Amino acid sequence: MTWRAAVLLLAGALTLPAWPAPFVGVAMMTGAVLLLCAVDWALAVPLHAVTAGRDGDRTVRLGGTATVTLRLTNTSPRTLRAQVRDAWVPSAGARPDVPPDRPVRVGPGGVAALPTRLTPTRRGDRPAVVLAVRSLGPLGLAFRQRAGRPAMPAWTLRVLPRFDSRRHLPEKLSRLRVIDGMQVSRGRGQGTEFDTLREYVVGDDVRSIDWRASARRSDVLVRTWRPERDRRLVCVLDTGRTSAVRVGDEPRLDTAIDAALLLTALATRAGDRVDLIAADAAIRATVTGSRPALLNRVVTALAPLQPALVETDFALVVGEILRRERQRSLVVLFTALEAGALGEGLLPVLPRLAARHRVVVAAVHDPVLTRLTAAAPVRRADVYAAAAAWRALAERDRVRTALARYGVTVVDAPADRLAPTLADTYLRLKALGQL
Repeated sequence: MTWRAAVLLLAGALTLPAWPAPFVGVAMMTGAVLLLCAVDWALAVPLHAVTAGRDGDRTVRLGGTATVTLRLTNTSPRTLRAQVRDAWVPSAGARPDVPPDRPVRVGPGGVAALPTRLTPTRRGDRPAVVLAVRSLGPLGLAFRQRAGRPAMPAWTLRVLPRFDSRRHLPEKLSRLRVIDGMQVSRGRGQGTEFDTLREYVVGDDVRSIDWRASARRSDVLVRTWRPERDRRLVCVLDTGRTSAVRVGDEPRLDTAIDAALLLTALATRAGDRVDLIAADAAIRATVTGSRPALLNRVVTALAPLQPALVETDFALVVGEILRRERQRSLVVLFTALEAGALGEGLLPVLPRLAARHRVVVAAVHDPVLTRLTAAAPVRRADVYAAAAAWRALAERDRVRTALARYGVTVVDAPADRLAPTLADTYLRLKALGQL
């Protein structure tokens, strides 16, 4: 029964004093209203004659807007007059074009398109959770509504991470082209990639003599080599408890993902092979390097990642890297410079990793610590906060010193500067031939 039927009952109740027999009037009035409601309910389109489907966007980048359209098909010979509530999870930011309280009319055999605009506020998969269709009678006095009818079509919108650091990519690519030009202009040198043959001169290593080519030319020829330009890069994202800490407006993990995307795009353009591992107490995601569409696969794999409130098992992470990467690689570990997490977890297993690979630790510097140590304390609470900040910074320095003893390069930058600073470190190592 709808509000219209309630209004009819109320109007009849107000006229009861004018009836000669009030009880008879109540019975007649109630019976008439119930009869009208029953007729109206019978004329409403049954829900088994209504089918639902969806089409629209499957992915959207965080901060963007997607459109998913719900299509209701009326297979009955009567006109469907319905109220529709298409509900999504709150973080999907759903805004239907047709409000749920506005009836939708669909003729016999017709289809109604009900678009919903989604502006998500979080990464990951955002599903549709409830579809409620209320079929109203022609008088608007009664309706049909049944759970599970029509069946809700499954639809999940994958929200991809931001890639705000993409604006730095043209400048980094320009520097990469300069580095490549410098390496070419330096000429041939030590390396493992064959370049060409030339005549032997005094001082050449006799082990580089090509005896077959020398026999054909009746002269002594030596092989020349050029340094390798295609290297291996492994991005390792720590998704443990430290990645859940919010730095600014977003978790530390989101900042690490943005930096990893810029580094992946830059290394792919440089011709390097890029692998990705995300782990905490277990391996959460892996992407094996393959240049065609690598960045898209990395973005898709990182989209559903969420921080886990557990300690990261660095022994598992190091073992996975050593198992996968036989060739010397540049390993970039996105984590936090916390003495508790790295001192007990990473430092005991770091010698095994640093002995085979070049390691870079990328961490987000919390600007709150800098502000607390720079501001002059006014209240007693400010003094304690400043002391805690100084202690946290001192612990970070001790961790940085401990990592440097193993030849680890530490990139410690604010959230808005982590991606470009890490890209600069990669380009510097590439220019020095230290990858």
